Amino acid sequence: MTKSFDKSRLPSRHVSVGPEKAPHRSYYYAMGLSEEEIARPFVALASAGNDSAPCNTTLNAQADAARAGVEAGGGMPRRFNTITVTDGIAMGHQGMKSSLVSREVIADSVELSVRGHCYDALVGFAGCDKSLPGMMMAMLRLNIPSIFVYGGSILPGRFHDHDVTVVDVFEAVGQHASGNCPLQELIELEKVACPGHGACGGQFTANTMACVGEAIGLSLPNSNMVPAPYQSRAEIAVAAGEQVMNLLEKNIRPRDICTREAFINAARVVAATGGSTNGALHLPAMANEAGIEFDLFDVAEIFKSTPYIADLKPGGKYVAKDMYEAGGVYMLMKTMLAGGYLNGDCMTVTGKTLGENIDEVTWNPDQKVIYDIQTPLSPTGGVVGLKGSLAPDGAIVKVAGMKRLQFEGPARVFECEEDAFRAVENRDIAEGSVIVIRYEGPKGGPGMREMLATTAALYGQGMGEKVALITDGRFSGGTRGFCIGHVGPEAADGGPIALIEDGDMIRIDAEAGTIDLDVAEAVLAERKANWKPLQNDYQAGALWRYSQNVGSACKGAVTHPGARAETHVYADI
Repeated sequence: MTKSFDKSRLPSRHVSVGPEKAPHRSYYYAMGLSEEEIARPFVALASAGNDSAPCNTTLNAQADAARAGVEAGGGMPRRFNTITVTDGIAMGHQGMKSSLVSREVIADSVELSVRGHCYDALVGFAGCDKSLPGMMMAMLRLNIPSIFVYGGSILPGRFHDHDVTVVDVFEAVGQHASGNCPLQELIELEKVACPGHGACGGQFTANTMACVGEAIGLSLPNSNMVPAPYQSRAEIAVAAGEQVMNLLEKNIRPRDICTREAFINAARVVAATGGSTNGALHLPAMANEAGIEFDLFDVAEIFKSTPYIADLKPGGKYVAKDMYEAGGVYMLMKTMLAGGYLNGDCMTVTGKTLGENIDEVTWNPDQKVIYDIQTPLSPTGGVVGLKGSLAPDGAIVKVAGMKRLQFEGPARVFECEEDAFRAVENRDIAEGSVIVIRYEGPKGGPGMREMLATTAALYGQGMGEKVALITDGRFSGGTRGFCIGHVGPEAADGGPIALIEDGDMIRIDAEAGTIDLDVAEAVLAERKANWKPLQNDYQAGALWRYSQNVGSACKGAVTHPGARAETHVYADI
């Protein structure tokens, strides 16, 4: 142990200092702690580890490895766990309604455990999609010195001599339905697509938000692209545990790091990597925790001016392991900073600025994954914001790898994802249609489901760019094709998407950033006068409570006012 700390101004004094805290200390003695150990700062190791999915199976071991780093830095580690809902397993059925809700539960549960036990610092470990933003939201909400650690991605599977991911299995379901993939081949693929521990390997939501962790400054440099099975993940956990004690000593907090400029950096990295459209949902939610105005339109404007330079699946060729071997997120940011696309003055958890960290990286011209910013895959980002008469509060589309950026066609309307999936499975969708799936928004779903089962089936049938799909729900980071999500206002709020009828013409232009419903205003006004919202089946429990509190997707689908309404910050209790 190299440091000593004065606990008189730390939150843990409320449970460990003074004669009146003798009952509290008795619990720590019961767990085998010594008087000297109780006198140290208490550091939360929050783990989303569980046996629900391979994304999370290594997290507890990594959190436990961090204990050594915390102790070496003069702290006392205290591990606790939170939940996850794993999208790959929740996908395509009612379970997906729980996914986005889990982000709020994760943030809330970490907040409550830290508040209840008066922890002084936090190292958070997460693996699956919503647990990453949920953990970072808690850090920004609590504002105690914190470091975010991603559990790492899965290694790619091998099938017919090429790399595959779970998205290939989802798309193979569509190929099987259309008669282009024998059942035995589908079974062979499902057995090899996910060869071990770790989160989905492409630039889907988990890896997108892992990149955000480094870009926004909450993660150690080049830590998050290291695959889950690699032994160096334990070394990263130890380093995070030790470094959080340096942050505590210097009183460097998440809101010192995650400024508006840091959020802009993060959004640029999402665009440059062709990342998940969910980044446009999670960044505003994280910003809300810090009291920063940063909504879908801010994100979309940044996407519009950012070149796409990382050739990652689903729009490109490579997976996270390849990104790691190419030099990781900091290699990507090296060329972005050189091109003037990042603010290098932002603070990071190293105690140095982003620019100072990047100075330690040498550009590798021989790697194939990350293009030089001067010679991008495309001049604008892999994700585009849309706005128009169909989506006054905005929408989002992932264009990375797409050849067609305009679409016009008649609407085919469905009131839920299951009905749309059945129509796709039965090949009851005409080429040129615009599929509309509504009442799947944050409030109307409730829970804003992802539509990967439907979009992957379309792509597997060869219909990926022969139809368009719009929804007030979300898409997986693994989705590809002409798929527009986050349409707002959502149907449950009476937005224009609620008023569409079969055959209405819809125009989408991802170059111009527009999405319009070609129906006369007088006709829409008449439909609105006769409109009644659908009532969902969730009239009690967690999903009901979520639907009563959740705001618009444009603002991040958050459930509380955020830092702007605070009268105190936990870190200063």
